[in-house]
Amino acid sequence: MMAAPAIRVEGIQKSYKDLHVLRGVDFEVEPGSIFALLGSNGAGKTTMVKILSTLLKADAGSASVESFDVASESLRVRQSISLTGQFAAVDEVLTGKENLVLVAKLRHVKNPGGIADDLLAQFSLTEAGSRKVATYSGGMRRRLDIAMSLIGNPKVIFLDEPTTGLDPEARLEVWQIVKNLAKQGTTVLLTTQYLDEAEQLADRIAILHEGRIIANGTLAELKQLLPPAKVEYVEKQPSLEDIFLALVGTGTNESVKDRS
Repeated sequence: MMAAPAIRVEGIQKSYKDLHVLRGVDFEVEPGSIFALLGSNGAGKTTMVKILSTLLKADAGSASVESFDVASESLRVRQSISLTGQFAAVDEVLTGKENLVLVAKLRHVKNPGGIADDLLAQFSLTEAGSRKVATYSGGMRRRLDIAMSLIGNPKVIFLDEPTTGLDPEARLEVWQIVKNLAKQGTTVLLTTQYLDEAEQLADRIAILHEGRIIANGTLAELKQLLPPAKVEYVEKQPSLEDIFLALVGTGTNESVKDRS
């Protein structure tokens, strides 16, 4: 038997007065996979994450995380997830270790100090653990932020544009962290506007445009939406950027179906 989806979204709609942000969004995320919600600024990515993390109520439709309904079982959903926003939610006055210990105490986990030390080591922050976060680089802050989100061993993690503002080296560090999370069985829903990020990380990619999912599939499936590559001297396969721009430009509403 197939496992139930870690995340299920059906017909989600959300508007702010006359601004229709989400216009009937549907998708599912398999347990232990990395799912990228790809779209331009204003496409509705963050709104979707806020609904799934119970920070915002949808106007219509339904959604569940770990089989818990986000509207009627919000407490159970919050116990199953962690959310890392676009900007690192760390306290600059505290040290790296103190940030981790604080979150561990708030989540009522045993041995906060030991958990903090383990996470500092896991994220290569042991030497910086006793320093105030105000001295950290952008990449170090983001690593600490993600480490804080892992306290309590959440089954599902939402990463809302986690590499925004990071330099290339720091982005690669975050990418490796995301890959390791999935290898350990954590379900990751990643929102991004960076095409290469989705291409490098995601098992499946959904393209959100003007409040609708206009394509959803693996990278190989999305490539099949474009005409076959022309053969000149070598065969040029379409990149995710080619696919994204072609789909957004035409405004197609057809989604990629599973071909399994």
